[in-house]
Amino acid sequence: MIVDCSSPLHLKRRRLSTVDIMEAEAAKAKFAAVKEKFGRDLHVFETSVVSLSLPRASNDENTDDFYEFTPEDYYRLLRTKKEDKYLKTKKIREAEEAARRSRITKTAIRIHFPDNHTLEVVFNPSEKIQSLFDLLSRVLAQPQVPFYLYTTPPKKQIKDLSQDFYSAGLIPGAIVYFSYDMPKREDSEAFSSGPFLQEEVMALKGLDAVPEQVEPIQTSPEPVTAAAPPVQEPKAAGKKPVKPKWLKM
Repeated sequence: MIVDCSSPLHLKRRRLSTVDIMEAEAAKAKFAAVKEKFGRDLHVFETSVVSLSLPRASNDENTDDFYEFTPEDYYRLLRTKKEDKYLKTKKIREAEEAARRSRITKTAIRIHFPDNHTLEVVFNPSEKIQSLFDLLSRVLAQPQVPFYLYTTPPKKQIKDLSQDFYSAGLIPGAIVYFSYDMPKREDSEAFSSGPFLQEEVMALKGLDAVPEQVEPIQTSPEPVTAAAPPVQEPKAAGKKPVKPKWLKM
């Protein structure tokens, strides 16, 4: 069946496709401009506190005794470590570690800001954490204000910037939290309320989901193959009945 291109449904779909194409081109232009300026693909989206926090266990779930480290758990872990130590040589362990590291080619770091906005940047695992801080110094709305990053739980400030992302355990992705490094005073509240990112970076918010172009659907009619007539088997030629010799009339 061939879709009638003059039908209202097709015209509506074509108009929507034109708008989507224009929006997609505008989004690509913004992403390209930001990448040219900062040298990386940046993505900004809004998140809620609930989506980033760990769910709390209810009272009717496992008790604290369930999470206690028993002697059986200790000896099981000790036995596993001994097996790994004596059954694998140092070269084998280093080769396995190198193989695991080579399989991870990128790490997605999400920086969560106090105003519930998240900046996502992709790094190479071998890059130093200093590169993340350098990038933030360029995209922040208040780059002159000192800041720090931390992970949670438990809250642990990222201090060793000479580490690479792989050695720091921030692979294949991680969520880190942003905070200004300022004493709690009245004038610090103005910085804590945001915005934290520059205006052109915030303009990328909501541009990730770009709809694809909708094309009219046309189906070609299936060829009709005439069925071959059934082949009839030839009938055997008729034979006259033969009278047996012993039969006398």
